[in-house]
Amino acid sequence: MGLLSGKKALVLGIANERSLAFAIARRLADEGAALAVTYQGAALEARVRKLAEALPAGTVVPCDVTNDAEISTLFERVEQELGGLDMLVHAVAYAGREALSGAYSDVSREGFLQAMDISVFSFTALARHAAPLMKDGGAMLTLSYYGAEKVVRNYNVMGVAKAALEASVRYLAADLGSRGIRVNAISAGPVKTLSAKGVRDFNTVLSQVEERAPLRRNITSEEVGAAGLFLLSDLSGGMTGEIIHVDAGYNIIGL
Repeated sequence: MGLLSGKKALVLGIANERSLAFAIARRLADEGAALAVTYQGAALEARVRKLAEALPAGTVVPCDVTNDAEISTLFERVEQELGGLDMLVHAVAYAGREALSGAYSDVSREGFLQAMDISVFSFTALARHAAPLMKDGGAMLTLSYYGAEKVVRNYNVMGVAKAALEASVRYLAADLGSRGIRVNAISAGPVKTLSAKGVRDFNTVLSQVEERAPLRRNITSEEVGAAGLFLLSDLSGGMTGEIIHVDAGYNIIGL
């Protein structure tokens, strides 16, 4: 019997084996959870299905989070195949490359709205659909970054989006708490993922964290997975609306 035996989880955001979503999903599966995972577009389908087999995840569903019809279909499939839901993992974010360099003030209206839609509103939309399936309570988790709190060069509009995402965590926690549903976020330190490649000078970020963080190193995806397991399980049953830093302590350092 694992910690999550009998529990059911939906994980969005797996792109490859380095994805933080995959690290979290693997820990959930190891503890006995039944998984449903999503992919966006035909280009990622084969890769995600292969990873789903490794987890294993019995339900694999396409979902473009900018498409309300696909979100509705996703949760219809989850209810049909899993019968309900206990955990939701949102690891979805996007900003165009041109919005992640230069001056933040130069971001276009289109680029700003796209980042907010995919990186922020999607979590609210998913939570709205997931909550009715969490009949006995549940837990929701999203991923943030320190750029939501302080200016990080080249993070630009994504920092603004992550700040809005963290505010959404608090408002969703207040909305759903009476239904026994907890909502939290992990503010993860930099990890070499597919999305990280879009951040200019990312290797400089890694070296700075290694030099200045109290633990004098960068984190691993496995550490994010372990924190995800904690926040989604009953081990964190009294916690909601929190932003938990998993960043080797970097966020506590000033000058």
